[in-house]
Amino acid sequence: MRETTSKEKVLKKIRKALIHQTTPKHQVMDLEGAIYHKPGADLALEFADRLVAINGQFAFCENMLDFAENLITLVQNHGAGEIFCFEPKIQALLDQIEFPYRKDKSQLDKMEIGVTSCEALVALTGSVMVSSAQQLGRTMTVYPPVHIVVAFLNQLVPDLKTGFELVKSRHGGRLPSLVSNITGPSRTADIEKTLVLGAHGPKEFYVFLVEEEPA
Repeated sequence: MRETTSKEKVLKKIRKALIHQTTPKHQVMDLEGAIYHKPGADLALEFADRLVAINGQFAFCENMLDFAENLITLVQNHGAGEIFCFEPKIQALLDQIEFPYRKDKSQLDKMEIGVTSCEALVALTGSVMVSSAQQLGRTMTVYPPVHIVVAFLNQLVPDLKTGFELVKSRHGGRLPSLVSNITGPSRTADIEKTLVLGAHGPKEFYVFLVEEEPA
């Protein structure tokens, strides 16, 4: 008698399953619903909690005066350093509060603190969405040891899907060539599973959320 091969055994099981079909345990499956919990009503608080949990720093600013005080305090506590900003919108804010910064692109090697805007803030993950449409692309998000992001309440979204929709709407219905998410400071645990911050980018990451966007 010929011995049944492994292939024949598998095919026999398949035929049996097709003849004697069983009732699925889950009659209705939601393939479109969210797989994560929905953020609460206070997106700013949710974002702040998530960001701080991954070693980021958060400051809520009610107005430009509050923004100026928080920024000056941060820089003073950090020991100053060369501060660079290349985005006209953020430069206008810094000029408004008479905050000193540099904008010479030929001096990037001296940059210790980089100040940028962002595309959106994602409350669900505490992530900051950035894109290639911003000045200098990824340079300002990976090069400086300290990265400061300035954002406004209208950029705060509950999840990634809404974030991409916001980015798309801001760029004429099309996404920039690169959209990425920054979730806290740069980190790695490649060596002996020990977490090290700043290995592949900024060691310190700050988000200033300004309630009122200046005209």
